[in-house]
Amino acid sequence: MQKNLDLGVIGNGSISALIDTRGRYVWACQPRFDGDPVFCALLDDKPFEDEAAFGFFEVDLARLVRSEQRYIRNTAVLVTRLEDDRGGVVEIIDFAPRFRQFGRTYRPQAYARLVCPIAGTPRLRLRLRPATDYGARPAGRTHGSNHIRYVGDEGTLRLTTNAPLTYILDETYFDVEQELVFFLGPDETFQRDVRLAVRDMMEGTILYWQTWVRHLALPLEWQEVVIRAAITLKLCQHEETGAIIAAMTTSIPEAAHSGRTWDYRYCWLRDAYYVVQALNRLGAVDILEPYLAYLRNLINEADGGHLQPVYGIGRKARLIERQVPTLPGYRGMGPVRVGNQAHEHLQHDVYGQVVLSVAQAFFDERLLRPMNMTDFELLERMAERAAALHAVPDAGLWELRTKARVHTYSSMMCWAACDRVAKVAAHLGLGEKAAAWSERARAIHDTITARAFNAEAGFFTGSFEGTELDASLLQMVDIRFLPASDPRFRSTLRAIESALVRGRHVMRYVESDDFGAPENAFNICTFWYIEALAASGEHARAREIFGEMLSRRNHVGLLSEDIALADGELWGNYPQTYSLVGLINSAVLLSKPWSEAR
Repeated sequence: MQKNLDLGVIGNGSISALIDTRGRYVWACQPRFDGDPVFCALLDDKPFEDEAAFGFFEVDLARLVRSEQRYIRNTAVLVTRLEDDRGGVVEIIDFAPRFRQFGRTYRPQAYARLVCPIAGTPRLRLRLRPATDYGARPAGRTHGSNHIRYVGDEGTLRLTTNAPLTYILDETYFDVEQELVFFLGPDETFQRDVRLAVRDMMEGTILYWQTWVRHLALPLEWQEVVIRAAITLKLCQHEETGAIIAAMTTSIPEAAHSGRTWDYRYCWLRDAYYVVQALNRLGAVDILEPYLAYLRNLINEADGGHLQPVYGIGRKARLIERQVPTLPGYRGMGPVRVGNQAHEHLQHDVYGQVVLSVAQAFFDERLLRPMNMTDFELLERMAERAAALHAVPDAGLWELRTKARVHTYSSMMCWAACDRVAKVAAHLGLGEKAAAWSERARAIHDTITARAFNAEAGFFTGSFEGTELDASLLQMVDIRFLPASDPRFRSTLRAIESALVRGRHVMRYVESDDFGAPENAFNICTFWYIEALAASGEHARAREIFGEMLSRRNHVGLLSEDIALADGELWGNYPQTYSLVGLINSAVLLSKPWSEAR
């Protein structure tokens, strides 16, 4: 079976894992999102049947004829149902423990699995084959009376289970007549009855997620869509530091054989801004507060100077990009990359996204730590950088590696930084500062309209004095650079429709870049188009395209970064926070009001 992105996601704010429709762990990194993938079969071209294959955890049901996968309602607990041709049925329940214990959140770097016989006498074997050093070799293995230890270069995983260890070690088929439980985590002695403990963990984890969902402010329509997207976005935050990763994977190509393979397991300040913006619309303030702490540390370290577009989960600045020779890549389409060269880029929009992320906190009375004048001074430093760089060439939000321009989107974000600082100053009663920052914002606004609006063509272009179109221009209404009623925005919208819309999908741009012309649609751009249509009063068209995007989600309601125009297949890193943000924002904008439920 060809590998694809029909993958369930589990996690707990410390670690995550991707599980295919047959219940196989195919991607999971330790000891955190950006670590060594102990399960790396997603980027290996060996079939699972190959005895030399490793990097997965499989419940292999003999004579399998059918599999189904779903989440327990309003949770991150995944259920995979396997059936054989004789009526035997097992259900596999997978989760990463997360619940309140001893006055704090218990979220170990561990995975829990239950294998429950449902009907007949299912016969299966267990194939647990972790990898180490990015798939270079299988992890070493030792065992005791009730556990197996898997030793890798970056640490040891310990499996505690009530299943027969001999059958696991030898990968022997056996009849399943009772519930089997597995706890794969730190190399620590398990102090309780493993079956009772894992059952308790499952109940606590279900309760945690269902309680968390109850506090979301949901739209009337598409609630299941929004809930699944919100839970998955929360799974993309490394809660210890507050960093929000762009995706859980590295090197899933943007398009087949494109060479566009990137490591997204880091915190892009731009992507994180969009995540915070979307979840704030749902009232999920518990995502915002840890991220604000992460940002404050970065801003303090920058001390009014350069901010990178991307940092590591622990704020590591140097994310040296390298190619990994030991993994061939998704369907053999390499290269597999670790690290990301974007940490070297100049991307001036980042100052706007930082200010926009922090500014809302000055108006939010729910926060445990209110903003103060020190925070405002930090915000001003970022706005000073934005004002200084608003007309300076950069790599842009699409991170062009060999081209530098004054990108209109970057300049608009610099304007937004000054505009929002002015509004915060007014909120704090700092009248002179508010007036000064408003004047600077107006000057930048004038510069953008003079240099990025092509009067002859009648629309804004992707760069100053340019001719190209860029889907990021659709964001000018969302950041309040222009109202949707402005004829300049409307003409730009029509131009983008003509140049970048392909059926019901949107390209980010069409000109050739470092890797040639883009082939697949970029999902967040399609959602930006939906938002722009809704803001312009074209709700019927917006709902039509949103319906198309909903149909392109995988079996558990998630999206990756890109969609193939030819067949609608998902490509790019997964699950993609940008795309999940788009699902939430579009649902909130397009939903009927709650008054219609009465």
